[in-house]
Amino acid sequence: MNIRRSVAALSLCAAVGAAAAPAAVADDSPAGRSEGLYGAKDPKFDGVWRQSLALLAQDAVGVTPAKSAIDWLTGQSCADGGFAAYRADTSKACDPKKGEFTDATAAAIQALAAVGGRADTVEKGIGWLKSHQNEDGGWGMNPGGPSDANSTSAAIGAFAATGQDPAKVSAKGGKSPYDALLALQLGCSAKAAERGAFAYTADKGKPVANELATASAALAVQGKGFVFETVGKDRGAAPEPLSCADGKGGAGTTKAAEAALAHLSRVMSDTDMHLKSAMPGAKDQPDFGGTADAVVALAAGEHSATAGKPLQWLQGKDSGAAAWAKGDPGALAKLILAAHAAGANPRDFGGADLVQQLNATGPKPEAAAKGAESDGKNEKSEKKSDDDGGVGGVWWTVGVCAVAGVGIGFLLSGRKRRQL
Repeated sequence: MNIRRSVAALSLCAAVGAAAAPAAVADDSPAGRSEGLYGAKDPKFDGVWRQSLALLAQDAVGVTPAKSAIDWLTGQSCADGGFAAYRADTSKACDPKKGEFTDATAAAIQALAAVGGRADTVEKGIGWLKSHQNEDGGWGMNPGGPSDANSTSAAIGAFAATGQDPAKVSAKGGKSPYDALLALQLGCSAKAAERGAFAYTADKGKPVANELATASAALAVQGKGFVFETVGKDRGAAPEPLSCADGKGGAGTTKAAEAALAHLSRVMSDTDMHLKSAMPGAKDQPDFGGTADAVVALAAGEHSATAGKPLQWLQGKDSGAAAWAKGDPGALAKLILAAHAAGANPRDFGGADLVQQLNATGPKPEAAAKGAESDGKNEKSEKKSDDDGGVGGVWWTVGVCAVAGVGIGFLLSGRKRRQL
C-alpha cells in the first residue's frame, strides 16, 4: 500500500483492529469472504476502502458491479453518514469521535456516487464531511484531527464526485479545502529538490516533503479524482516546475498542481520511474500504490506521455507490481485506475487482465462491457440514469487504513502515510 502510513496510521489500524471482530462468512460465499465483499483478507483495516476502489475501478471500465457488493458498502454507513474502516457488526452504533474516518467516508461516497442508486447514503456522507471540516478548510483522518493532505484530498474528490465545487465548500472561517492544501505545499524557501512537493501535515513543526501526500494533493488541487474526462489526453509538454524567479513562487491551484507533478516526475526519474516506500523502517523498495497514484495525477493534468513512463514500469515483468496486486482488490483497482487514466488497456496490463482478476475477488458482476472479461462471456453494460445516486459524475476515490491490508498508496491501500 502506499506507505503513507505513519505512526498515526498504524495507531489507527491498531485501534480499529481491536474494536472489530472477524467478519461472518455467508454460507454461499467463498471461504474467507463476507457476502458482497471483495477480497478474502481480514477487512478490519481496509474493508470500506478496498470495496470503494473495486467499485470505482469496475465502473470506470464498463463493468456493472454486483448488487450485493454495492449493498455491502452501503450497509457500512454509520447513522450520522460517516464510515468506519470496517464494521463487523452493523447493528452496533459507530463511535463518532474515533470510529469514523474521513478517508473511508470520502472513498465510499465516490464509489456509491459512481455506481448510482444510493442517493440517500451519498447525501448523508457529504453532510458528514461538511460537519467535520476544520477551520483551515481541510480534514484530518479523524473528526477534529489536524488537517492532512491525504484526507483533505479524499474529501475534495467526494465533493467533485457529487457535482459540487470543492472551492465553494468552506468552513466557518471561510477557507476552502484548497486553502488547506496549498498551505501544505513547499515553496521557494524549501530545498530545490523539494519545491512543489506537499507535506502530509504541518501540525508538528516545519512541513516535510512527502511523495504520497504530493500524489494525492496534485490530483485534488485539480478538482479531480481517480476517474475523469481527460483520460488519455496529453498537452505535449512536461509538468512545469515551481518558478522562484520572483522569490515567491507560483500561486493558485493550477500552478500548484503543475509544480507537484513536476516534483513527482523528477523524483521518479531518479528511481527507474517509480516512487519508493516511505514507511518508517521499511526497506528500500518500490511503492506500487504510490506510483499508481502518481500516474493518475499526471494523467489528470493531461500529461499522459509523462504518466506513461511510470505506468510502463508498473507493467514490466520485473517490477513486481503483478505479484503485489495478485488477489488484492484494492491493489488491482489502483492499477486499473492508473491504466484507465493514462489511456492504457487494463485488460492487457503487461499481459495480464486486471479486470478479470479484480472481478474474481468478489461477487460476479451484474454485467460487463465488451472486452471486460477474457473468457468470452461479454455482456452489455447497463446504463445508469443520470439521477441514480443524485450525482453529476463518477469521479473519484482514494484512502483510509488500507495499507495494513493492501499496501496501497492512499493511506491504506494507498492512503495512510508516515507521520511527519
